[in-house]
Amino acid sequence: MRLLKEETMQDALVLGASQGIGFGFVQYLLNQDTVNQVYATYRSIESAAPLLALAQKSGDRLTCILLEITDEDQVIHCLQQVAAGLKESDRQLGWVINCIGMLHQGDLQPEKSLRQINTEQLLTYFQVNSIGSILLAKHLAPLIKNTDRVIFATLSAKVGSITDNRLGGWYGYRASKAALNMFMRSIAIEYRRTCKGAIVVVLHPGTTETGLSEPFRRGVAPEKLFSIDRSVSQLMQVMNALTPENSGEFFSWDGTPLPW
Repeated sequence: MRLLKEETMQDALVLGASQGIGFGFVQYLLNQDTVNQVYATYRSIESAAPLLALAQKSGDRLTCILLEITDEDQVIHCLQQVAAGLKESDRQLGWVINCIGMLHQGDLQPEKSLRQINTEQLLTYFQVNSIGSILLAKHLAPLIKNTDRVIFATLSAKVGSITDNRLGGWYGYRASKAALNMFMRSIAIEYRRTCKGAIVVVLHPGTTETGLSEPFRRGVAPEKLFSIDRSVSQLMQVMNALTPENSGEFFSWDGTPLPW
């Protein structure tokens, strides 16, 4: 069954596509008849072996682009490559799916108490989880200002909801995701004037079997731990049901609106 809503040929951009949910989105989109070209970003060659192998099998349909989301020059260069491809093919972007995010890496771990607060760690959380997305939106705007309909979705997390925070802790991750949510809400408001075909949303994928969630799954009930394929399918269903009135909203994996 085809889940993509639009029947016209479109291109897609998936950021953070080397593994996890991002890689799952790339695989899904390549299997859709309505998607002609997928642009996929990765941070390092070492982590992108499956993505690069898939590109070799996919011919011209998958273009892989090296991107460090915290470097604005690299963001510009990435979107210039996408813009050149769109111009050559005379197509539009129908999907921009940003899966870049960080919860833990090496010595960087979510804080359990104020005693663990570290300035450098907080800055890293905000650079990766928040600032990179607004840099993306800044330079994406010229590519989509005349697009008829484009879904611009960014993966956030329910723990970024201020209203829903009942446990505390995870200061950097929670706060950086809350900042991401505010950025995307504001972007949606500006895009209504400048990129009228854009539907901007933030999505909570649920707990998914990825490296990001691996150290924190112990208390997750089996029915609430999703495979990557299931998470991607669920999120695609949510995105396919979106209308322009939904731009600027925050949704869970099942389509339920989440509180800010």
